[in-house]
Amino acid sequence: MPPGKLSAFEARRRENVANNAKLLKDTADLGAKMRKAAAPPPRPAAPRKRKAAEPTVRTRVMPVRQSARLAGASSESKDSLVKLEDIPVELKDREPKRARTNGDLKLANLQVEGKRWSSTDALANFVQGAQPGVRTFTDDDIKETTDEKLKSLRQDLNDLTLFGGWQPNDIKITPERVYALTFHPMLDKPIVLAGDKKGTLGFFDGSQKTPDYPEDDEEDFDVPLPQIGAFEVHNRTITSIKIPMFDQNSVITSSYDSSIRCLDLTTQVSTQLWAPDADEDELGISCIDISPEAKDTIVFSTLEGSLGRIDRRAKEKAEIWSLTDNKIGGFSLNPLLPHLLATASLDRTLKIWDLRMIKGKGDLRHPSLLGEHQSRLSVSHASWSRSGHIATSSYDDTVKIYDVSEAAAKWKPGHDISAKQMQPAVRIPHNNQTGRWVTILKPQWQTQPADGVDKFAIANMNRFVDVFGADGTQLAQLDGEGITAVPAVAEFHPVRNWVAGGNGSGKLCLWM
Repeated sequence: MPPGKLSAFEARRRENVANNAKLLKDTADLGAKMRKAAAPPPRPAAPRKRKAAEPTVRTRVMPVRQSARLAGASSESKDSLVKLEDIPVELKDREPKRARTNGDLKLANLQVEGKRWSSTDALANFVQGAQPGVRTFTDDDIKETTDEKLKSLRQDLNDLTLFGGWQPNDIKITPERVYALTFHPMLDKPIVLAGDKKGTLGFFDGSQKTPDYPEDDEEDFDVPLPQIGAFEVHNRTITSIKIPMFDQNSVITSSYDSSIRCLDLTTQVSTQLWAPDADEDELGISCIDISPEAKDTIVFSTLEGSLGRIDRRAKEKAEIWSLTDNKIGGFSLNPLLPHLLATASLDRTLKIWDLRMIKGKGDLRHPSLLGEHQSRLSVSHASWSRSGHIATSSYDDTVKIYDVSEAAAKWKPGHDISAKQMQPAVRIPHNNQTGRWVTILKPQWQTQPADGVDKFAIANMNRFVDVFGADGTQLAQLDGEGITAVPAVAEFHPVRNWVAGGNGSGKLCLWM
């Protein structure tokens, strides 16, 4: 090998040494970067603590006293007296802390003095609901009546007295709340029938012998209970009780259990007139009606908003028409024109239908709608009198009377009643807010009044029963001792001026 020239081995060794040195250098640089990235951030320098400053002693600034003598004021001068506004606030006596007032406070005793705060008219706007015992029709209204015939009628009806044999609380005609009530049409004695929430039908005879009460009120006397019959003819609420004038031995009832039954008073057997074909089908019945002009036809309404018609002579299925998507709370047939009927519904309407014309096909079939009137809130019931007046009650706190007495007989099938003709002739302010525990208030006409005066009865939330004429004139307000609840289900005897009312406890009030 010539001198000064590296062998291949030596050149390779030096190259490896240089590569290893470079590799070590790169590794060291990478490690330094990684240590720098992983190092925690530097802590901020702790703030220096400042010494608390010594509190400054506050001195009370007092007004500079000036000598009245040096100012030349006499000793008797009024200006020498210290005025209240000149006394610093710090020197004045603190007002004592006002203690809390506990217990009930009556606003009449808390009236703020002063003319500008003496009015209570604003609070009167919030007075709502029933006021038990507060009359809305008094003896003064009768005395001020100028029409002699009306005055005599008012006096006769207001002279009706509560049944004296027992207190209303002792005449428990049904075990539960009364939902339906009627008189038997017989004229010689008052027999009242009532249906309750559980499907019980009760009977009370107002002509039965009453107890002989002692003359001395302080003497102890065990009052015997009145004779009352009660029978469970339905499994759920009884909604209507009808006793036709032409068949006084038949008591026809309807119920939420989806059935219509007829009780024969002679055989004492209750027969089912109609129910859905399948036992599992439910079609709660809200009301039934029978016209004396169509004796074997029974029309019924349902909670589903449909109307049905059955013929007692035929065993065919009932015709059922869907009229609305809401509950039909009540309806009635025109007593003299049974093809006309009026429905009251939860959809806030009164509607008049004509059964002579059935429109549509299949499930869309329905009677012809002649006209309707909408109220502000739901309408509870529609009752049609023999004279042609329709009375309704609704939750807008009115009783409305519609007069179609002259026009109805002229209506042809499919007639269109104008909106003007469907307006109520009379609107009577009437509290109809029954709440949860009182049965819905419904007007019921006297069907064949012996005195020839068309009138209807409806309960009053102040624990009375109101009687109105066809023109909206109030004729009476019936009351009596011992009425402790609203006689919500009120009805006239078909002929005589007898009135009965049932309350939420199954108790009966009877005026004769």
